Amino acid sequence: MEFKPSPDIVWEPTETLASRSQMKKFIEAAGVKDYDMLLLQADQDPEWFWNVAIQFMEVKFYKDYSLVMDRSKGIEWTQWCIGGKTNMVLNCLDKHKGTDTWDKTFIHHEAEAGRKSSLSYAELDKKVCQLAEGLRSLGLGKGDAIGLYMPMIPEVAIAFLAIVKIGGVVIPLFSGFGPEPITVRLNDGVAKAVITVDGAPRRGKTVNLKLTIDKVKKSIPSLEHVIIFNHMDLDIKHELGDCDWTALLSDMPGTSETEVMDADDPMMLVYTSGTTGMPKGTVQTHCGFMVKAMFDLQVLSELTGDDKLLWMSDMGWVVGPLQILGASFTGATLIMGEGGPSYPDSARIWRLIDEYKVTWLGFAPTIARMFMNQPEDSVSQYDFSSLKVVLTTGEPWNPDAWMWLFDKVCRKSAPILNLVGGTEIGCGILGCTVLRPLKPCCFNTAIPGMGADVINDQGLSVEEGMVGELALRNPSIGLTRGLWNNPERYLDSYWRTVPGIWVHGDWAVKDKDSMWYVLGRSDDTLKIAGKRTGPAEIEGPILETGRIVEVAVIGVPDEVGGSSVVCVCVPKSNYENEVGLKTLLANAVTDAMGRAYKPKQIIFVQDLPKTRTLKVMRRVVKAVLLGKAPGDLSSMINPEAIGFLKQERLN
Repeated sequence: MEFKPSPDIVWEPTETLASRSQMKKFIEAAGVKDYDMLLLQADQDPEWFWNVAIQFMEVKFYKDYSLVMDRSKGIEWTQWCIGGKTNMVLNCLDKHKGTDTWDKTFIHHEAEAGRKSSLSYAELDKKVCQLAEGLRSLGLGKGDAIGLYMPMIPEVAIAFLAIVKIGGVVIPLFSGFGPEPITVRLNDGVAKAVITVDGAPRRGKTVNLKLTIDKVKKSIPSLEHVIIFNHMDLDIKHELGDCDWTALLSDMPGTSETEVMDADDPMMLVYTSGTTGMPKGTVQTHCGFMVKAMFDLQVLSELTGDDKLLWMSDMGWVVGPLQILGASFTGATLIMGEGGPSYPDSARIWRLIDEYKVTWLGFAPTIARMFMNQPEDSVSQYDFSSLKVVLTTGEPWNPDAWMWLFDKVCRKSAPILNLVGGTEIGCGILGCTVLRPLKPCCFNTAIPGMGADVINDQGLSVEEGMVGELALRNPSIGLTRGLWNNPERYLDSYWRTVPGIWVHGDWAVKDKDSMWYVLGRSDDTLKIAGKRTGPAEIEGPILETGRIVEVAVIGVPDEVGGSSVVCVCVPKSNYENEVGLKTLLANAVTDAMGRAYKPKQIIFVQDLPKTRTLKVMRRVVKAVLLGKAPGDLSSMINPEAIGFLKQERLN
C-alpha cells in the first residue's frame, strides 16, 4: 500500500516553548546533543534510556534496583528494575508529604447532575489511608485482586490508590458493564473483592451497579467482599459479604503504611477485547506502568505540577488509571467530570475547559467529529486560552476533524500531541514532542527507547511512504508482562507473527519528514483488486464530503477482486435525497481512490458500534452484516447499534 500524507506543516514550536519544555530538560539530563541524538541512542541502548528516565523523573524506591532490564528469559519476558523495591503510591502520594503540593487541590469534580466537590492532596491521602486500613481489616492485602466497578467520582481515585497502597492488584471495570463481562474478568483475575457504588447516572437515568454485582456474586467463587459507596442514595439490599464504604472507614486511622513491593510486582490487570472469545488480561507492574506512562505524559507530552488536567474517560479504559497516576505523580490538579462530554448540556466539555482553566486536555478524534457538526457558536463562545497542549488518542484522525480541533479549540496555538499505543504497551508507541513541527493527523516522533518501526511480512523495514505493520524491535518497560494466566496467547498475539519482534496490529507509514501516521487495525485490511488497503484510506474521502458524521468501511467477499467495498455510514440528519447522497459518496470514493474501489453498497444507519474509547468496531460491523458471530462485545459502549445493523442486508 502507498500513502500520501498532507505536505503542509501547520504548527511550529516557538523558541520559548522549546527552551522551557520538559523534553528539552530531559535531553540536557541525558547529556546528548539534541532530540535526534536522544532518539537514536535510546533505541540503540534502551537500558541506558530507561535508567535516565527513572532518574530524571525522580522515581522513588525503598531499595534501589541493581539492574534496569534482564533479557535472559528472552525478549518476550524481559524483567525490569531487578532487585528494586517500590510502590506506585510512594510516588503518587507519599512523596508529596511536607511539600507545597500537600495542601494543593488534587481534584475538582463535577457530577453529571452538576454537583461540585474538591479534595486536596492531604485530604486525598487521609481517605486513601482509611480505605487501605479498611481493606486490610477485611483480610485483603498484598497480591489480592480487587475489582473496581465505579463511575468517575473522587472515590474511584481513592479506591484505586488504596488498592495499590496495600499491594493489591486493581481490576478496573467499565461502569457500563453488565453481568457477563464482569463475571469473566473477576473470575479470570480470581478477585477476592470488588468496590462499587449503589448506582450511577447515565444521561439522566440511574443505573443500579450494586444490583449488577449481586447478580454475579454466586458465579465468582473467589469473591468474598463487596464494598459499596453510597453515591445515589438508592435503597439497596445488603447481602452476606457486603460492606458499606462509610461504615468501613468510620473507625479507621488517617495514616497507613504503604506496602513495600518488588518493583515488577503486578499492580493492575486491565482487560482488552479479543476478536473472539476471552478478553485479554494485560498485566501492568508498579515500575512498568509508572515509568512508561509518566515518561509519555510528563516528558513527551509536557504534563507538570502546574497543570490542570481534563481527560473525560472511564476506569474501564486505561485512560482512567492514567489520569489518576498522571495528576498525582506530577502534583497536578485533576478536573474530573462524571458522565459524557455532551451531557447534561451539549457543550459540557467546552464549559469545563473554560470554567476550570484547563491547561492539559486529553481528547478523542470521535469527540471532534461529533462536535464539528454542531453550530459554531456552541464552541466559539468559550475561552480556551488556558490550553497549553491537547493530547489526542484512541483512533486515527481524518484531516478535516484534526484541522477543526486545531482551529476552533487549539486556536492554532496549542499543539495537538497525537499518541498511539494501547493497554498492552502501558501507554504509547508513537507520539509528538513540542520540539518538532506538526502536520495534520501526524505523530512527529517514535517514542524513544522502543525501537518502533514499520515492517513487512518478513520483519524488514519498509521504505518511506510505504504502509506496513507497526512494530517494536526493543522490549519496553511498560509492555504487559504476558497475558494473565495465558502465556501462549500472549506469544501468539504479539511475538510470533515475526519472531523476536512485537507486532502491534496497526498499519502505519512514515513520510520523508519523519512524520508517522497510523491507518487503523491491520486485521481490518481490505484486499481490493489485489492491493491491500486500510479502511481509513477509503473513509477519508467520505468524511471529507461533510455529509457524513461517521463511517465504517469493510470488505466483503468478492470472487473476482478478493473483497468489495461496503460503506456503512451515519449521515447528518439534514439529508433528503438518499439515492443522491449515496451517489455523491460513491463518487467521492472513486474520485479519490479509483474505479476499483467503487463501493458495492452504501448503507445508512443511526449509529455504529463503538468501544469505550469511541473506536468504531469494524469487525463487529462486518460480522453482523455477514450474519456471523461478532465475537467479544464486552468493550462496546452502545449495544443498540447492533440492532441498527441487523435491520440492514448486504446485496
